[in-house]
Amino acid sequence: MKKIIFFSIVSFFIIFHNQADACTSFIISGKYTVDGKPLLLKNRDTGEMRNSLVIYNDGKYKYMAVTNSTERGMKSSVWGGYNEKGFAIMNTAAYNNNVGDTTSYDGQDGVVTKLALMVCSSLEDFEHFLDTLTKPMGVNSNYGVIDANGGAAYYETGNYKYVKVDVNDPKQAPYGIIVRTNHSMSGDKELGSGFNRFNNASLILNQAALEKKLAPEYLINAISRSLYHPRIQADLADEMPAQRDVSEFRFFMDYIPRVSTSSSYIFVGAKDPKHVDEMMMWTIIGFPLTTVAVPTWLSAGELPKVVAMGNDLQSPLNTAGLKFKEECFPLKRDNGQNYINLSAVINSEGTGYTQIIRQMEKAIAVKANELIGELDTGTKKSKDIQEFYQWLDKYLLEQYQRRLNYKLF
Repeated sequence: MKKIIFFSIVSFFIIFHNQADACTSFIISGKYTVDGKPLLLKNRDTGEMRNSLVIYNDGKYKYMAVTNSTERGMKSSVWGGYNEKGFAIMNTAAYNNNVGDTTSYDGQDGVVTKLALMVCSSLEDFEHFLDTLTKPMGVNSNYGVIDANGGAAYYETGNYKYVKVDVNDPKQAPYGIIVRTNHSMSGDKELGSGFNRFNNASLILNQAALEKKLAPEYLINAISRSLYHPRIQADLADEMPAQRDVSEFRFFMDYIPRVSTSSSYIFVGAKDPKHVDEMMMWTIIGFPLTTVAVPTWLSAGELPKVVAMGNDLQSPLNTAGLKFKEECFPLKRDNGQNYINLSAVINSEGTGYTQIIRQMEKAIAVKANELIGELDTGTKKSKDIQEFYQWLDKYLLEQYQRRLNYKLF
């Protein structure tokens, strides 16, 4: 009996660990994107669902990053961000970088991300940073990095060494696109994970490249909200329930969005060092199927109220997205977290959460892309971004109240 109980406990932690640390990411070289800007995306899976976007001034460079919405979390670690020099970084957990390593020091992946944003301005800086960090580093990650010089690479990093995978090298990335989930290509892939999500992201990106759709607002939706499962070659979007108020459950594992997905964000890099102020990010600061994506710029010097960490350490959009997520995963017994109520996500009435937030995003994208074009030409400046934020906060406050019967703040 004791052996059975012990096995059950171990199994629970293995399942939870694999479910929580299951991020999906990609890098696209600026040579292949619509506007010549590199792209870096992370779909974040974690055990900490409450996330916020924060601007930091605690290093050599100012930076904006996604962090856990706790006082301790925001001070010690971040999980993706970019700084005023145009350097952006994020990580995905890898489970095959430290094979055979008996080092017990770990859990520093987010700490390394934060430190890098504080002091690095380029890929070369980051390589020097890794070279000079005290070993063991306490990490097991694929670090994705882009800079304002056109640099774009993954660093498959363990406690003592790293392997660089250059997105601008046609031998390593023939089409300027590299995907990473939870395994490093330089490690033993039998010990990695996330292969279904890797295959799905690769399929989506290859199709987007063929259709010339490598644009950030398209990709963050296509990747982070994909309901396609490559293993069974089926798309839940093709099984749309008829009604919102009649629950229809589907088994929901190994999709890119997961019950453990806490946020998703895509960094739109600078074309060159002269255009660092135009660098920005689109952020879903909550569960992607129930949270709207919004654009933000570090050069504005502030954040929209809807994504920023408030006095209660919470982001309004994150709090709303988690509330709506409960309707998507209402089952609490017998592995209920593995079953999604698809009716709450999409339905023929057009009243699913994903359908409603996508309609909001279309209006936001029209206004944001107009601003992006004017920022690129120099006809708009940081004060115009701040005006856009005021419109964004007002627009989402009204839309959430009217369409979702929810008051953001």
